[in-house]
Amino acid sequence: MICDHETIAPHDPAQERVAQRTAPSAALGIVNRMALSRLQTTDRVGDLAYEAIHTAIVNGSYEAGRRLQIRDLAEELGISVMPVREAIKRLEEVGLVETRPRRGAVVKAFSPEELLDIYEVRRVLEVRATEVGISALEPADLQTLETLYDRMHSALERGDVIDYLSLDEDLLGTVYAASGNRVLDETIRSLWARCRHFKIVGARDELESGSATELLTHQRHLIDAAQAGDVSTAVEITDASLNSAIARIRDALS
Repeated sequence: MICDHETIAPHDPAQERVAQRTAPSAALGIVNRMALSRLQTTDRVGDLAYEAIHTAIVNGSYEAGRRLQIRDLAEELGISVMPVREAIKRLEEVGLVETRPRRGAVVKAFSPEELLDIYEVRRVLEVRATEVGISALEPADLQTLETLYDRMHSALERGDVIDYLSLDEDLLGTVYAASGNRVLDETIRSLWARCRHFKIVGARDELESGSATELLTHQRHLIDAAQAGDVSTAVEITDASLNSAIARIRDALS
């Protein structure tokens, strides 16, 4: 993913985890809002519960380490505890939730080592998705990339990091989906979800430091390469962006 500006704190031998840098939502500049809305009772209530909690995690409303109390979530959603329990289990299976002794289910926090593993896999998959996807983009796709880029710029002007990151994923997803490999696209998206808290912190740091333009540079270059049909340059852009993020993580481990 091109917008990888995560700022990783130096590694602490006392097992300080990078996720401890993930501040509560208000500190990240996230608009204060209810994380969950009451659901309409349907045959898909389990799926809807999963989607609601998943969204609350990836948009930063539920920060890393937050305890997920099943009864409280069920009450907030207006449903029974059973579909919530099933949703938590599914979220644990995809790596967004973990169960801790005496605490129960919590939003998973990642160590620098775990984050490095994720980014190394991302680099391999996203380079391949770029290679195949760029050459398959249609004119309508290119227009979509420009529209999303403009909306990303507007989101940054508003200071809306969450909207910016979602639009960035939509932009990259447009390229990757053009590859025609649904499994590849879905796997990349699942890895994005695991990194989301760290991307929120990184993007917020860039914005607060006055480096907002850095959050758009790689996307602009990728779109230019796509418009030119320049697959090799597009691949280099994706590879360089993810290698830069990997280097920062490795620095935190050194």
